Amino acid sequence: MNLVEQVTDQLRSEISQGITQAKEAGRINFEQMPAFVIEVPKDKSHGDFATNAAMLLTKQAKMKPRDIAQAIVDSLNQDSKLIEKVEIAGPGFINFYLSQNWVYDILPVVEAQDTAYGSVDLGHGEKVQIEFVSANPTGLLHMGNARGGALGDSLANLLKMAGYDVTKEFYINDAGNQIVNLGLSLEARYRQELGDTDYPFPEKGYHGKDIIDTAKRIIAEVGDSYLSLPEEERQQKMIATALNEKITAIKNGLHEFGVDYDVWFSETSLHESGAIQDVVDLLTQKGMTYEKDGALWLKTTSFGDEKDEVVIRSNGISTYYAADIAYHKNKFDRGFKRVINIWGADHHGHVARMKGAMDAIGYDSDNLTIMLMQLVRLYQNGEVVRMSKRTGQYVTLQELIEEVGKDAARYFFIMRNPDSHLDFDLDLAKQQSSDNPVYYVQYAHARINSILTATGQPTPKAAEADLTLLKEEAELELIRKIADLPNEIVYAAEELAPYRLARYATDLATMFHSFYNSCRVLTDDQALTAARLVLVNATRITLRNVLTMLGVSAPERM
Repeated sequence: MNLVEQVTDQLRSEISQGITQAKEAGRINFEQMPAFVIEVPKDKSHGDFATNAAMLLTKQAKMKPRDIAQAIVDSLNQDSKLIEKVEIAGPGFINFYLSQNWVYDILPVVEAQDTAYGSVDLGHGEKVQIEFVSANPTGLLHMGNARGGALGDSLANLLKMAGYDVTKEFYINDAGNQIVNLGLSLEARYRQELGDTDYPFPEKGYHGKDIIDTAKRIIAEVGDSYLSLPEEERQQKMIATALNEKITAIKNGLHEFGVDYDVWFSETSLHESGAIQDVVDLLTQKGMTYEKDGALWLKTTSFGDEKDEVVIRSNGISTYYAADIAYHKNKFDRGFKRVINIWGADHHGHVARMKGAMDAIGYDSDNLTIMLMQLVRLYQNGEVVRMSKRTGQYVTLQELIEEVGKDAARYFFIMRNPDSHLDFDLDLAKQQSSDNPVYYVQYAHARINSILTATGQPTPKAAEADLTLLKEEAELELIRKIADLPNEIVYAAEELAPYRLARYATDLATMFHSFYNSCRVLTDDQALTAARLVLVNATRITLRNVLTMLGVSAPERM
């Protein structure tokens, strides 16, 4: 249990006792103790903690909430060493101002836990799988993939800190129509590069320059020898070459972005193992399918779909949807208690039918969470960047990293709720100023390191310092913010919201800069200097841990 939880539990106990005392004194009447909340107010003028207990008792007590609040406050333990002052605010909130002494206890904890500070056991080791990006291996990684990569990876880091056993997975779409079209595209480019310039390009082919480059590399290796092979064999060989290149490029690109997966799952394996047919048979046994026009249909209208979906085409080939059902069944069969998918917003129509399919085959769809991301728009010089100068198409992840760097790219993608559209300002991301949020946070960490190294001596230990000398409001506010990290991780994990960590990092950096500007760290008072150095070091540890979860570096100098 972290310090804030301990304090919260003590407050909860004292509030409950106050409510009970008020009832026994005849001040209020109720049957059941309310499930009241204790939270940290956003506005520090409203105290260290606040509760809504009085407002929740209104119906039972048949009294005004402020009158109930007054009765509770009057009944609180007056000898409490924790509570310094209590106020009633607004419609009936009770605000608690605590004794300063409680905050000092956090600094030795931060020091001792170091890289583990902030970690909580919310998940109790529960197995969670996060599948994200899963880009088709037929092209280059784009902005949507980049946003999904930053979100998925930071979410995985967050859930690990919250006590979950997390597996990061990439689903390789190496089967189906897109692979057929890849083969046809390679066939056309191979022949064209060999001189048959009139060879028709397929209507649904891939026009990217990367396909031409792959065809050129094949020619460099085998020349025109593939022309002697049967068409299907020739295309299969070229597809194998292209997939190996594309998947390797995806792995390398994501690695450069700080994203490494635990599992790379091949769609082809579902076809080869018979898993797709097995799940279709299972759905049929449950009466969820029917035949029409030579195809096998799934009754997705029972899941809220506007129309039913085909799972086996009239030619006997399974659809992408059937493969996706089999894949999600496989996830739960592997023992994951919770499965999280991160999809683009254009997949919103697929959410209900996938959750419905899980219910149909006997799994609880509540254990499948699908997060949808909105679009990203790139801006430069105040104008939308519509295409890449290099590829003539969309801007790639690789180009973005080259333009602004991994850290800025990840921070900008994470700091907004994925539900909202993201306007990515390339010029701002490169600025070395406080206007650039990632630079602002990283500069705070670098400044901290410069302070700690300026002494030329090892940083004092918390146990050896008189921490009660930290009495300035800027000092106390900074300590409170540090103490709040474990709770912030709980909230962020429960909401699947890494953007809260980015907001926390910005707030912590702001409080540190304020502290630095108002409190001289290296003073003639050795005891005060030692206490402030302990605080500075605790800030360093906390900020570094948050940046690590976000996949952003914590530089020692800038």
